[in-house]
Amino acid sequence: MSLRFVAARAGMLVVTVLVSSLAIYGAMFLTPGDPATLLVGGSRDPDPAVLAQIHREYHLDDPFVQGYWHWLSNCFQGDFGKSLVYRDSVADLIDARAGDTLALVAYAAVLVLTVGIVLGTVSALRGGRTDALVTTVTAGAMAVPTFVMAVLLIWLFAVQLPWFPVYGSGEGFTGTLSHLTLPAVALAMTWIGYVAQVTRTAVRAELGAEHVETARSRGVPEWAVIRRHVLHNALGPVFAVSGVGIAGLFATAAVAEQAFGTGGLGALMIEAAAKQDMAVVQAVSLIFVVVFVVLNTTVDLVSAALDPRTAQKGAVR
Repeated sequence: MSLRFVAARAGMLVVTVLVSSLAIYGAMFLTPGDPATLLVGGSRDPDPAVLAQIHREYHLDDPFVQGYWHWLSNCFQGDFGKSLVYRDSVADLIDARAGDTLALVAYAAVLVLTVGIVLGTVSALRGGRTDALVTTVTAGAMAVPTFVMAVLLIWLFAVQLPWFPVYGSGEGFTGTLSHLTLPAVALAMTWIGYVAQVTRTAVRAELGAEHVETARSRGVPEWAVIRRHVLHNALGPVFAVSGVGIAGLFATAAVAEQAFGTGGLGALMIEAAAKQDMAVVQAVSLIFVVVFVVLNTTVDLVSAALDPRTAQKGAVR
């Protein structure tokens, strides 16, 4: 993996974050009228003193670029401002909710990796009816949106079969695990389908590779052929799609959090948007963008390390 490839990916990360943050900050100014009125709930007759305070606090009287840079630099120092709706520091609000989102995404990521890779591997190795069944199920999982899956899971496992709670994030390890099972499954289901399909394709491609046939002709045990030659060489594309999937879990976590009332960052952003609490919306949006871009860049770098041809193609482009 060349330094040029690493520098290119790092540059793309910085540019993506800057452009996204500019769009997040500038969205407030696209609304007609004084952006400060959004921060007081769009009141028709806001207190001029309150508006003046908001202008000073958010630097709305500054030139756009200067105000944007002041906001962005404060954000990267951990100062996201103050929520006028919740009457609390935005950083404290995020700190109180971040754990729920991380727990949900971690649970969903474990499901994506374990279930997706196992299903894809079994499908490729066994073939026949097993392959057809797994392909059909995973294709169906990919087609069902998260909010639809959430409704189906609630109906089946909370109404018809009252096995799991459907609201809140629980307390303690056992309680948290029980409360997050359904939202984690709803969140992970689409990416389980993607990972299973990519794993199946990668494993089947390696099964017909020349080096696998050579290993078999030398009398290497089948289990060793599968582990050392097939699964090891199929790791690259599987890791790539898994990494993108885990990054995608952060992007769609808000749907599962809202459906099951787990109270994470996604739910906080939706609640803040409904109340026009722009300071919270901007901060959470920026965090999601940074996490998503960093994870995708990390996946690119690790994929290039696993398969140098990826780095060579990226350097050529």
